[in-house]
Amino acid sequence: MKLDRKEILKALETITIAGEGKNMVESGAVTNVITFGDEAVVDLVVHTPAMHIKKRAEDDIRKTIHDLISPDAKVKVNIKVETPEKPEIKGRAIPGIKNIIAVASGKGGVGKSTVTANLAVTLAKMGFKVGVLDADIYGPSMPIMFDVENEKPVSVTVDGKSKMKPIESYEIKMLSIGFFTAPSQAVIWRGPMAAKALNQMIFDADWGELDFMLLDLPPGTGDIHLSIMQSLPITGAVVVSTPQAVALADAKKGVAMFMQDNINVPVLGIIENMAYFTPEELPENKYYIFGQEGAKNLAEDLDVPFLGEVPIVQSIREAGDYGRPAALQTASPIEKVFEAITRNVVQETVNRNESLPATEAIKITTMAGCSAVKK
Repeated sequence: MKLDRKEILKALETITIAGEGKNMVESGAVTNVITFGDEAVVDLVVHTPAMHIKKRAEDDIRKTIHDLISPDAKVKVNIKVETPEKPEIKGRAIPGIKNIIAVASGKGGVGKSTVTANLAVTLAKMGFKVGVLDADIYGPSMPIMFDVENEKPVSVTVDGKSKMKPIESYEIKMLSIGFFTAPSQAVIWRGPMAAKALNQMIFDADWGELDFMLLDLPPGTGDIHLSIMQSLPITGAVVVSTPQAVALADAKKGVAMFMQDNINVPVLGIIENMAYFTPEELPENKYYIFGQEGAKNLAEDLDVPFLGEVPIVQSIREAGDYGRPAALQTASPIEKVFEAITRNVVQETVNRNESLPATEAIKITTMAGCSAVKK
């Protein structure tokens, strides 16, 4: 007895795989049929790993060939499982925004928000169009630093859709959760609620054309950071640290988070804040209260650029509290400090864009990890 391949295919058109509407030949589940005399080999692809589905499909093929072709046929079924990829939440670029820079720190209290605010106003003074997203959900400070804590974003219509209009101060566009809560109100949210609020401020806002969007991230390496990197293809990250060993240990973790293979956000460099103290009456003296050049040495150890150092100056703190970032003080030493650092950030961004492909957003693949996905 010699089996005919065409007859077997015709017989298999009478059966389906559980859960699929079309017969297994029409649906493409049967990828090949080979006959050798009284032997038939059927290659089958199923889209579910469930054992009972595979067993039933194999039994149906054997029974159909025995009933419709020959009871003496020797049937072998090779089953391959191909599960369809699950829909991915991919980061998508915001139209009109050229560079997204995350400003991060390993620990709190190192002046990350102060550095972000002064970078923003310095970029604006250089002629760039700048936006700031205050992603520090639990400790939003940008409204205070830009003297707009009592402002509320209004709704505008863009292309038929309702969008939030960012608050503007010193030519900086900004959004913060602080605009939507009372100054004395604590934001007691779980991670998913915070992530949803961030996504709304990112994608449901009329940011317009921006050369730089600065993200003021919360301290540490946690849920908010993953949510941001899952939502946006970040151009690069700037890490802020003070010089002492405790801060450097956490800054190292912050850098490591961005440099992980499965996250892969380029680190533009490290900024050392509170590098030294110079009394106003003794401008030539430098007192290294928290240690000397700790962040600079860390940058060298990690082989990332050192972007500069910011001294401890009373006017920086006062300016932040009064809502007028210190870098706006014309012809002051602080203005020059932030101009030098900002030039380095811009140069590293240019270098990164010339030498590296666009950053890929990440997706969460398991409860324990994440990986890069193409946009």
